[in-house]
Amino acid sequence: MTVKLNPGESQESLLRRFRKEVMKARILPEVRRKRWYTPPSELRRLQKQKAIRKARQAQRRRARQGGL
Repeated sequence: MTVKLNPGESQESLLRRFRKEVMKARILPEVRRKRWYTPPSELRRLQKQKAIRKARQAQRRRARQGGL
């Protein structure tokens, strides 16, 4: 990610623009995820847990809406 200093722009505003671009590009979550090696079996296990959580939440939402 690069940003160029515009004429008359302060270092603070340049840094602010850089941070905004990094957030927009979603670089930090990717870097944090790649910080340590995660074996494929662990990734599958985490994805399965996430799917179970989402299914439970959806089931609770459906139960709440049906009860009203």
